[in-house]
Amino acid sequence: MAALNTENPLHLTYKNDLVSIAVLGGIKLEALERLRGTLKVQLNKSARPPLRHNLDLYSDTQLDRFAKKCAEKLEIGASLISASFYELIEELEKYRLSQIKEREERAKPTTIELTTKEQETAINFLKEPNLLEKTNDLIGKSGVIGEDINRQIMYLVFTKRKQQQPLHVISFGSSGTGKTHLQEKVSECMPPEDIIGITTLSDNAFYYFERKALSHKIIIIEDLDGFVGALYPLRELQTKKKIVKTIVRKDSNGKTKTEHLIVEGPVCVGGCTTKEGIYEDNANRSFLLYLNESNAQDQKIMDYQRRAASGNINPHQETEVQEFLQNVQRVLKPVKIINPFAEKLVLPESVFKPRRTNSHYLQFIEAVTFYHQFQRESKFDKKTGEEYIEVTIEDIENANYLLKDVLLRKSDELTGSCRNYLEDVKTYLKSQKKKQFNAFEIRKALRVPKTSQWRYHRQLEDSYLIKKVKKKDKQTNQYQVTDEKEYQQMEAQIQTVLDDCLEHIKKSVCGDSPCSSVPKRSKSKVERSTK
Repeated sequence: MAALNTENPLHLTYKNDLVSIAVLGGIKLEALERLRGTLKVQLNKSARPPLRHNLDLYSDTQLDRFAKKCAEKLEIGASLISASFYELIEELEKYRLSQIKEREERAKPTTIELTTKEQETAINFLKEPNLLEKTNDLIGKSGVIGEDINRQIMYLVFTKRKQQQPLHVISFGSSGTGKTHLQEKVSECMPPEDIIGITTLSDNAFYYFERKALSHKIIIIEDLDGFVGALYPLRELQTKKKIVKTIVRKDSNGKTKTEHLIVEGPVCVGGCTTKEGIYEDNANRSFLLYLNESNAQDQKIMDYQRRAASGNINPHQETEVQEFLQNVQRVLKPVKIINPFAEKLVLPESVFKPRRTNSHYLQFIEAVTFYHQFQRESKFDKKTGEEYIEVTIEDIENANYLLKDVLLRKSDELTGSCRNYLEDVKTYLKSQKKKQFNAFEIRKALRVPKTSQWRYHRQLEDSYLIKKVKKKDKQTNQYQVTDEKEYQQMEAQIQTVLDDCLEHIKKSVCGDSPCSSVPKRSKSKVERSTK
């Protein structure tokens, strides 16, 4: 009995006792009302040249016309060749339906069942005290060098993908500072079935994912520059958690009809870029992480590279840590979170775009609580019976500690790279015991490209943070920092507001009795990633 050979999906072949028929280029799985293909028909054991024709096999008119042509050219009966075509159509329909079913199976969310021992080990870890610090240590052992604060924030942002209000993160830094490496290594601590890594994407590609294919997934973007055309649907997925595209197609009768392509979220998005000012719309929806570009961080990374090259880094141990953290993520379950202190949490007035920042701040506190779900008492709504857990003071303290620099950046009118430049200039002037400087001197000392320095100076002059000082005896312009302590004052103001809110909450809950709180953690100078 004749059958369809599907070894090559782009060159399907069908052969019976009479003819051999090849379907060149395969068939489309979409639009089941049509079966269009390019056929190559050849008589078996004959030197006659084959016939090729593109047609819709569901069109009787086209099929009969081609059958008559084949019968004439190949000198066989028209009824015989028509019968072969109808046999081919039956086989192609079976093949297409099987491929659609297989594709749907592949599109279903992959679930990995943990053993009882793996579940117990992961849950016991989530019940341990100082969970965030122990998690941070494991992230370091998985291959992330330095960036202590940034990697904790990114890990918690990715963790919140399981909730209905996920968070997003964008990493900024100069070329070669390790943005992609940090994002890649932290994402490797997440279950692979929850990660969708994309290098580049066409403008409309998001609309052609399966409806639930992106739901509660982490979309990892190596470089936002490769996503310029797809940024709009990505923003809609972040904000509205759904995108809809209306297209026009023709049915089997040739009539046009509209169809809606719907892709649902929510999604968690992580991206990297060197161009801070270009992606403002996306940055407003995300936590902004600025990579540590200090010499101390360079030394850490180079030391790790040397140890890896000499064989003193065990890659299998790093993989084991990653797999353990993946299991930790798998045992976390979506749960409703209520913050009883939300109305008492106030952001500093200096924060730009406070509405969205306030939402991010409250959601990040929820992310901390979500990660501590096995340490929180389950409660039930008396009216609906819905289970939930509550935010604790400890969660707010942890969030404040991690987000201080993020909120500081949100309060700064300068871009991150420009702020880094200004703070480096201040440090240089202090070390040289100077009040004024010229552009060439700083460019040489800090190894800053001339075009970048020109852009920084323009921004700093517009913000009145530096000013030109003209001297008759010197041909080059001299510059002077107008306020050496403005950044420290802004930092102190933010810390004061956060501390005051926390103290007010503690007094309202604990009165004069001391409240339990997280241990004091001092941030090292090396981890000064925002300065």
